[in-house]
Order: sequence, then C-alpha cells, then structure tokens
Amino acid sequence: MKIKVADKSVLARTLQRKIKEREIDHEIDLASVLREILTWANEFVPSESGSILIDDPIPKMDDAAEGKLYFMACFGTGSDKLVGTSLPDNIGIVGETYHSGKPYFCKDVSKDDKFYSVLSEKTNFECSSIICVPIFIDSSIIGVLELLNRKDTVSYDEKDLALLEIFAGYTGTFMQNALDARRFEELSKRDNLTGLYNDRYFLHRLSWETNRVVNEGGDVALIFYDLDSLKDVNDTYGHLVGSHVLKEIANINREVFGETDAVLTRYGGDEYIIILPDIDVNVAVDYAEKFRKRVESHVFLASNGRTGAKPLNIKGVVTCSIGVASLKKNVVKHKDPAVLSELLIRASDSAMYEAKGLGKNRVVLYKGKMDVS
Repeated sequence: MKIKVADKSVLARTLQRKIKEREIDHEIDLASVLREILTWANEFVPSESGSILIDDPIPKMDDAAEGKLYFMACFGTGSDKLVGTSLPDNIGIVGETYHSGKPYFCKDVSKDDKFYSVLSEKTNFECSSIICVPIFIDSSIIGVLELLNRKDTVSYDEKDLALLEIFAGYTGTFMQNALDARRFEELSKRDNLTGLYNDRYFLHRLSWETNRVVNEGGDVALIFYDLDSLKDVNDTYGHLVGSHVLKEIANINREVFGETDAVLTRYGGDEYIIILPDIDVNVAVDYAEKFRKRVESHVFLASNGRTGAKPLNIKGVVTCSIGVASLKKNVVKHKDPAVLSELLIRASDSAMYEAKGLGKNRVVLYKGKMDVS
C-alpha cells in the first residue's frame, strides 16, 4: 500500500496552531506518523482508499474566514491527485464530521445527500461507502480520518466505526506528542527571558555555519553588541525594569532582522550576538547601524505594566556598542571549523570593545585578520 504525504510547506502551514494557549509555530516532520496511522487503520478496517485531513489554523482563528481541510496523507486510487490539496471544511461527509465532532459512516453514498461526489470525479475513484471520525488534540478538533469502500464485506458497520475512532485518538495523541517534543526541543535552545537563542545553540549553529563555509564556500558574519548603561537603569529603576528592557531589545532584534536568515542570540547578561549567513560584511554593518539607531531612539517601558504601573518612558539612556566581523574578511584561513568559530567570535568581540573605547553607541568593523595567537 503506497501512502502519499503532503509536502513540508503544507505540513508547516497546518501546524501553525494554538491549542490551550500553547503556540505551535515550528515545522515538524509528521510524515512517518501519518503513514503509520493510515497503515494500521487499513490493517484493522481494510479499505480501498483513505485519507487524513487536517484543518488550516490560519482562517480558523478568524470566525468570518472560510475554513479549509488539507489532505495530509492519502492512499488508494487517485491519492496523488488529492494529497496536499484542500477543500472547504463545510463540504460533504468529511465536513459534517469535522463540524459536528461526531463519527459518521454511510453504507451507500448514492443515498446520502451529504456525499460530495466531486472528489470521486477528480480521482476517477468510484466511492460506494464511507466512514469518517474526527481527530482531536486536547479538546480541539483539528481534522478527520476517513476510509472509503470497505474490503471483504458489503459495507462498514459499528465495529469498524469503533476501531477507527481508536485510531483517530492515536492520531491526535501522536501529533500532540510530536508537537510537544519539538516544542521542548526548541525551548532548550532559547533564552528564558528574551526568547532569543541561547549561547549553547549559538555555538552549535556557528560551528555548523563555519563548517559549511569550509566545505561549500560562502561567508558568515557576526554582529556582537553590548548594551551601554543598562547598569544605570538597574540602579535607578530596579532589575525588573532592566529585565523588561532586555525583552524590548529582543523585540527590536526581531523587527530589524526579521526578514533575514539571522540567528538572534542572547550571549549572556546584556551581550548579544547575531549570526548572518552568506551576507556581505558591509551589508552586515548596515544592519548593525540600523539596529543601533533603533535602540538609541526607542522609548523603553512606554506602556502600562501588567500591574498597572505607569509608563517610565526611558529614552536616550540605553544604547549599544556593536562590533562586526566576517569569516572571509576578518579571519585567517584554517581547516578546523571550531578554530574558525572561535576566531570569528574574538574578532567581533574585539570590534565591540573598540566601539566601547571610542565612546560607545557606535558600530565598528573589525580591521585586519584574526589569527591564532
């Protein structure tokens, strides 16, 4: 039995969902899980065709928008024409199952006015009977598991429905487990306060990037910056305010570098490093200057706090000193990617300290080539 699975772009879109206040916005690979579910569903309820359909969470967030169900995995005649496509979530027996949240089976679709015949025409598959069960994660319905044309018997029965409901439950559980596993994996890479990547992930990613450059060519730039006068904020307003400033700095990072492939990292304390893969070092300097200006002009704590505290409107106190360096321009060639990573960090760090020494609140591009000393 060949099972077709939707491509990664469809998987990624249908997994951008929020379930019980848990944001799920990262890509995960559910192909093997979906194949496993359909394989076992067909093993216990043998059928000529079957599909797992998952809803699109984007219009689902807007009650006025038309919802869609995507064919995430399919088997049987015409499955290659269905997988990855979508249909409105209020059409046919699948739509009825999705909106009611209740299982549905039909022994003869020719006598059921809810049957949507367009798909049979599209796939050249003659459907005679159908069984559908909803898929839940937590208490939220996210899709439908359907089988068509029961083998070895005339039609589906209540026993088949009970078995398929069990497999639909497994589908929801497996998806939730996969989402949670990825979520915890992602959290382990993140700084708890700012949500930016942590130093451990930064070192891993930089090593990967330098290894890529050694083997494939290209370049990687680093922007290393330190906040000026954060201590003054802590001394004047307290460390809670200082922590809030760090969160707002992280948001400025996302705004300035959001359209790039930048890896945004809180390196420790009020030091930050940004990895910019395959970008000209002069472009990196331009981004650094844009970021510096945004920080300099930003009004921190400009809105009421959660406890109703009045805005502090801190402006002109927090600035940043920035150092920029790139592998190609500022590091002596070396065959060991780990050594290259260390030298690149040292070069950008040295440029940052030069910016501090020149009076702070400026961008400095490292001059020369950093070598092993």
